[in-house]
Amino acid sequence: MTGDAATRGVIARTGIIVAGSYPEDDPSRGLEETLALIAFAEELGFDVAGARQRHLERGISSALTVLAAATQRTRRIRLESDVVPLGHENPFRLAEDFATVDALSGGRVNVGISTSTPHQDLLRSLARPDADAETDPFALITRFLEALEGRELGGEPLSTPYGPQMPRIQPHVADLRRRVWLGGGSLRSVRWAAQNGLKLLLGNVGDGHAADTFEQAQAIHIAEYRRLFRGEGAAVAVERVILPTDSATAAQRAHYAAYVAERHARTERPVTVGSRRIVFQRDLYGSAEEIAERLAADPAFDGRTELRLALPYAFAPEEYRHILHDVRHAVLPLVAAHAAADVPA
Repeated sequence: MTGDAATRGVIARTGIIVAGSYPEDDPSRGLEETLALIAFAEELGFDVAGARQRHLERGISSALTVLAAATQRTRRIRLESDVVPLGHENPFRLAEDFATVDALSGGRVNVGISTSTPHQDLLRSLARPDADAETDPFALITRFLEALEGRELGGEPLSTPYGPQMPRIQPHVADLRRRVWLGGGSLRSVRWAAQNGLKLLLGNVGDGHAADTFEQAQAIHIAEYRRLFRGEGAAVAVERVILPTDSATAAQRAHYAAYVAERHARTERPVTVGSRRIVFQRDLYGSAEEIAERLAADPAFDGRTELRLALPYAFAPEEYRHILHDVRHAVLPLVAAHAAADVPA
């Protein structure tokens, strides 16, 4: 899946994903810095700002709470959850929350969800006692989608302070169902997204059962999604960690290099974790020219795929700002130039 010559290496849209790291004793500082970074991304002209949701870590544990605050700091940029694991959520309550944040944003929310239940062994005792850990996660997604669609939940109107009204999830946003992105880590989730009309988010961890290298595995998943999707609204976004060095300080270059070196070994061969066989994407580190060459040659980008710049955990605010600035003003223009140069005369 490499696209034709006119679109190979072309990136459709570019967004960022923030982790919201903070010190143990001062979460407000880190979260405030995260909101400022989202506003900075809008100033730079990025298309999307995503909040990564992770549990039991010093980062964003509630993407929608952060995005709700971001709606009041931004005006144009799309806001995205990357991603909310449905295994810990009540589908109709989550639908209410997404619709509320979307209303606050003026219709700028991308609904990013996944089928996962991270840290289930640690969190089970804190969940609802009647929750069934064996519930098919795709059944939860189906319920969530039905809640977003806002169908009537009964044949008789409810008595409300506003007068009689037919019961359905409120607020109701008519097109929110069409803005649902599924985080896909397996071939099953990729196929389910396509067959149910969802958009597809792919991270920097790939399916080692599909292929032995990250690029091959991701290309297979993208091709399968596009093969199965019917109708309008297909969309794919992929994460990449990008650390440009051109205008970095010496200390920043040293930090970036150490970060990449620590993660490199896992990219050399597939890794088995339980029943999963996974492959990792190699971080994009180096000069803007070097990074642009890799992005232009990346088979994921064919004029339709979107890029999500995944920001590492626990970097300093000035490092995040440097990365965003250089990707926007140095790397992306070079990627476009490489793509244009590849078009036959």
